[in-house]
Amino acid sequence: MNWAFLQGLLSGVNKYSTAFGRVWLSIVFLFRVMVFVVAAEKVWGDEQKDFKCNTAQPGCHNVCYDHFFPVSHVRLWALQLIFVTCPSLLVVMHVAYREDRERKHRLKYGENCRRLYQNTGKKRGGLWWTYVLTLVFKIAVDATFVYLLYHIYEGYDFPLLIKCKQKPCPNTVDCFIARPTEKRIFTLFMVVTSLVCILLSIFEILYLVGKRCHECFSSGHQSRHITTNTLSSGSSLMESNTLKLPRKNTPETPAPSYSVAIS
Repeated sequence: MNWAFLQGLLSGVNKYSTAFGRVWLSIVFLFRVMVFVVAAEKVWGDEQKDFKCNTAQPGCHNVCYDHFFPVSHVRLWALQLIFVTCPSLLVVMHVAYREDRERKHRLKYGENCRRLYQNTGKKRGGLWWTYVLTLVFKIAVDATFVYLLYHIYEGYDFPLLIKCKQKPCPNTVDCFIARPTEKRIFTLFMVVTSLVCILLSIFEILYLVGKRCHECFSSGHQSRHITTNTLSSGSSLMESNTLKLPRKNTPETPAPSYSVAIS
């Protein structure tokens, strides 16, 4: 599997990710993909060939191995890494769609027209929802595979001895796993890194939601403040205009003469 190709595709996600997203991507490639490619595949190798049982009964070896290991750890982790990394490409595709739409808008209305997006990579509107939904999908994928690994293998431990009673085994036979301690260590390592990635995705969702709520609250408070200032400035202007209006001189009635007053 060409993981370098997948890494090259996802390297552009860093431009549109938050700090939590960059840490998540670093953990995925340094502690999950690299460990998987360099060490995990070599640790497991051909695990069915290294699975030994103390019987020569035809078919007993295969049946016992399939009973205790229905799905290979390596293939399960490969499927998990594919599902958990590919949704990040949706963000890159959404940004590419915005850039193409902005380009067509400029070709139609000219270079000096009003832009559709102030910044095509800024997480606003539909891009914000796309980013958050990809985080939710990553959390669901990692949590599902961690649970499947625990449910299928009944824990994350590798016992030194396995007793098998499956047909066509003639009786209870003892089976042994090659390098169980080494496999246990790598299994716990992959599980812990998956849990760390889940926590980082949860923190990133909380950060995005909190930041969005803060921006909405700040914009609403600022608009109310501007409205209040406009109303207060308008009332002050009306008062000043009222003070500047010239007063009309009311005509004074002359006092009656003394003779008229006597009569």
